[in-house]
Amino acid sequence: MRVEVVSIRMSIHRGEFERIRSVLEEADADGPLTAREILQVLEDHDESFESAHRIATVLGRRAQTGDVEVIRDQPYRYRFDNTGN
Repeated sequence: MRVEVVSIRMSIHRGEFERIRSVLEEADADGPLTAREILQVLEDHDESFESAHRIATVLGRRAQTGDVEVIRDQPYRYRFDNTGN
């Protein structure tokens, strides 16, 4: 049962990451962006998302796989690895 729950959660996170990434690609957003800036881009493209904090959580987890670079500044910024496209 535990494996199923973890698998479902990972699928949800993967879906959220893909939503973020696809909208940013569509918007042709350049450079590293803060979670709040990403949230604004999503809202500008009629894509609702829970909060900037949720975006930071999703992107922080994907940074562990190398899909996103976290620039640890104030505030944190996120840069996507576009080599996989």
